[in-house]
Amino acid sequence: MSTGFSRRDVLLFLGAGIGTAALNSHRSIATATQFDGTASKIVSTPHFSDFQPIPSAAPTAAETRTTAEQLKQYATFTVEDDVVLPEGYTYNVVGKWGDYLGNGDRLGYNNDYLHFTSTGPDEGVLTINFEYISGKPWFAGYAEIFGEPLPLKAGIAAVRQAGQTGLYAQRLPQSEAGRSAVLKLAKASLYDVGVGVMGVARDANGQWQRKPSKCDRRITGLAGFDNRRRLLKATGPATAIFRKKTVQGYQDKWGDSIVGTFGNCAGGHTPWGTVLSAEENFQSWVTESVYPDGSAFPPGDRPFFVSNRGMVGSGSLLGYVGNKYGWMVEIDPLNPDDFGTKHTLLGRYRHEAVAVRAEAGHPLVVYSGCDRRSGHFYKFVSDSIIRAPQDKANSRLFKKGTLYAARFNADGTGTWIPLTPDTPVNPQKPSDQLGGGLALPRRPGGGWELVRNEKAVTQFAQRYSTLGDLYVGNNLEKQGAILIDAHYAASAAGATCTARPEDLAIDSSGNLFVAFTSGLASSREGGPQRDIFQPLPQAPIHADGQHDQGWIFKVREDQNHPESLTFSWIPLVTGGESAHGGGGFTNPDNLALDFQENLWFVTDTSGGLLNRSLRADRRNVEGNPLHPAQLSAIYGNNSLWCIPRSGSNAGIPQLFAYGPMDVEMTGPCFVTPTDTQPESLFLAIQHPGEVSGARKDLAETIADIPLLTTNGTPFMQKRRVPIGSNWPRRSLNAIPMPAIIAIHMDTA
Repeated sequence: MSTGFSRRDVLLFLGAGIGTAALNSHRSIATATQFDGTASKIVSTPHFSDFQPIPSAAPTAAETRTTAEQLKQYATFTVEDDVVLPEGYTYNVVGKWGDYLGNGDRLGYNNDYLHFTSTGPDEGVLTINFEYISGKPWFAGYAEIFGEPLPLKAGIAAVRQAGQTGLYAQRLPQSEAGRSAVLKLAKASLYDVGVGVMGVARDANGQWQRKPSKCDRRITGLAGFDNRRRLLKATGPATAIFRKKTVQGYQDKWGDSIVGTFGNCAGGHTPWGTVLSAEENFQSWVTESVYPDGSAFPPGDRPFFVSNRGMVGSGSLLGYVGNKYGWMVEIDPLNPDDFGTKHTLLGRYRHEAVAVRAEAGHPLVVYSGCDRRSGHFYKFVSDSIIRAPQDKANSRLFKKGTLYAARFNADGTGTWIPLTPDTPVNPQKPSDQLGGGLALPRRPGGGWELVRNEKAVTQFAQRYSTLGDLYVGNNLEKQGAILIDAHYAASAAGATCTARPEDLAIDSSGNLFVAFTSGLASSREGGPQRDIFQPLPQAPIHADGQHDQGWIFKVREDQNHPESLTFSWIPLVTGGESAHGGGGFTNPDNLALDFQENLWFVTDTSGGLLNRSLRADRRNVEGNPLHPAQLSAIYGNNSLWCIPRSGSNAGIPQLFAYGPMDVEMTGPCFVTPTDTQPESLFLAIQHPGEVSGARKDLAETIADIPLLTTNGTPFMQKRRVPIGSNWPRRSLNAIPMPAIIAIHMDTA
């Protein structure tokens, strides 16, 4: 079903017309049919999406120049260590790592998802996720921010003394110096992640700036550790496991209360004013595997290690129990006493994508995705219906309902599989997955295993009839254990292994857009389903049949009912080179809709793969093409794109911005225009200098990049690339820092 990027095919397949009205100025009015076949709103502007795309590092699907012109245009390219925007757009830094909040807390590291809550004309609060720490720039900048260096050498020495086993709560160093060093390192890392709430306001120049607010606060990875009033709450069946006195595995003393939140990546919001924060890569901090009763493996399964590149296992060092992390956290940003509630009916897995559909007369529906190779796509449906979408009491709907996992069929249809004890065990074939393996619960011991033998999968399904047979306890406890082990339970039930669903957006017509970031398989976890997530038919295929350029799908519930158990799907836009039918980008990640419902997305390619020299004779030679991950080097720095849904460019990705060295640009958040101010955009700039650290004395290199014109003519580009980053302060040799910016357009 997966196809290459063809605007005409997309428009015609989805019933949209090609002859749409042009959007030529900030004062134009969009009245055309949208590119996915739904009617666009009539909106008087100025509006954000009227921009002239910035020059790209490689040809994109929007390219209109001749082959000769492209060969000249792209012969050289200079990468800037900055946020590069179209003419007429500017940005200012609103807050950066270490800046004080109004109550003495500080902004954390690697800001990700952003949500703006208005509290009055031209003011409000930003809710900010802080995902993880990047070892090299974090260690380098810590003393400048906090006034004292971290005991890195002492911590490394203490771990080395422990040997290969690492450290955890029951195995702290015997020496006082070693114990003090590792505890300080672990607590410092946990403080710099989680969630923040920060007051902001427009100044006289129309720029957003920090403004102290009574709502300002941090909900860190340490929340509740030394102050019980800051413990997080939990709802749903998994709390029955948290409260059990006797379990197969490891348990803490807190019952159904939880210390902290971390791995906070993407997020979403509800119509009643709360924010959902997604705990993604929690397995880097605590244990992930659980026993059949839903209890966690001991901390020694994820011991603490530290090196110059960073840390893992900080939660294990402090005795955190792994089954309390990997959830969706609801926070009321305007309630300064709210430190978050983890709703276990939304499932425990590596949450990233989340979108809420809340319509009067229907149940509450929450869509989410698991960002791992072979991760599944989920939705929660509440038992009760919504009466008034803005009613704050709607949070109670998270307490009762059903979690479903999606099964995509190759014909463009799909079904939702309930993750309940009576659901049949019906896993898919390992041979149908890229990488040839399927991760299933290991029984009777607990944890999971990657199964490659199809006979073994058949025997597994014969041995365990229902999901309830895979878990132990009464029916409520089994349901709780299934939710705690949701990824592996979904695999056992036959859900489709997908290509890292990293974000979601729902438009006013009920269309759900899903960014699938990467189609590579993992030797440890398996990969996505072959007939759903496959390479472009006309593109060179790596020897192992893998693809890594990403897709944006549209999913629509049958009859447009949010509670429907069947749906349809189609890939709208495909990553990859324009010469091979792609949009000219790779690895789409966070999504956002502006106020004309144009679709915006950022890209997420590992900084270590960006702008690297590649050998021309190995780029696309038959039988020996580059690995898809290596091919990511051609696209330049990670970037922000707009797909217009009306106008002459409907359906064609337009490059709006790219970021500084090594960054992801995350959490795009549009702010509603007012009578006096146009639309603006908050954006989080994450981990500048993550690979190379601070740029020293304007160091740079020249990379040799093999490219293709839009008709497939090969040529080499000389690309000037900074080594490291000095953003956002942009002064000589400055240590790079994550930061939040506001982008404004000049309407004069």
